[in-house]
Amino acid sequence: MNPLPLLKADSQEGRRRLPPWFRVQVYPGPHYRRMKSLVGDLALHTVCEEARCPNLWDCWNRGTATFMILGDICTRSCGFCAVTTGKPIELDLDEPRRVAQAVQALDLRHAVITSVNRDELADGGAEIFAETIQEIRKRHDCTIEVLIPDFKGVHAAQDRVFAVLPDILNHNTETVPRLYRSVRPQGKYDWSLNLISRAKQAGLVTKSGLMLGLGESTEEVRNVMADLNAAGCDILTLGQYLQPTPKHLPVTRYYPPDEFLVLKEEGLRLGFRHVESGPLVRSSYHAEEQVKYSRSET
Repeated sequence: MNPLPLLKADSQEGRRRLPPWFRVQVYPGPHYRRMKSLVGDLALHTVCEEARCPNLWDCWNRGTATFMILGDICTRSCGFCAVTTGKPIELDLDEPRRVAQAVQALDLRHAVITSVNRDELADGGAEIFAETIQEIRKRHDCTIEVLIPDFKGVHAAQDRVFAVLPDILNHNTETVPRLYRSVRPQGKYDWSLNLISRAKQAGLVTKSGLMLGLGESTEEVRNVMADLNAAGCDILTLGQYLQPTPKHLPVTRYYPPDEFLVLKEEGLRLGFRHVESGPLVRSSYHAEEQVKYSRSET
């Protein structure tokens, strides 16, 4: 799910362009410095850095991060994402062990693992996802959330991840069906809904999210919320899209906090176990606080 561009606290350009509820305090505290050092020493990637997330300071100071596996080059060219598009390098088969080492060293209670898309691989990288989960469990006792790609709708790849039973299975719909051609040109709305439905049928706690401000109508957002609920999605995240660079899709509208609150209330009435909704909300923001919803009865 699209992060905001990382803005410096004294950025006059940021002050001019963004509504007042987007103030981000930059504070490189001790936990932040430890996290940055460890990620660098182990040659790991985080979506926090690669996608310029403004919540990086908050999350890293609280000792949480979202590890990005399968490299840092994506085979897809989504119109919203700041991660580099291109031809990926060879798979790093030692990556699962190093991620597990970082999780153990940080003594995380909740680990979040995501990835770039690797459409050139037969399984889309599903085996590395599964191995990463297994390596973490060998070394450390914590809950694990994965934010996975759609694997081009290939059931065998999805099933490989389902089989190792992550505590939360996240896959973002990202936007409304009408906008997929520009927002997710290599993705399909039906693939995403089917993945959520299959994960739920496999007994997993499911999660998905949307970005707002790409040109969708409120009614279209409500329709996607209803589709996700019908597919078996348990946890929903709703956040504001902002343009990472001038080359990416423009923001069509800034949703004020009170509209996010209305959508949250509507989502809860639909039947979602939890709805995280607000301008700064991203897929893994405060993910550790959502674990309790994974322990509710299905």
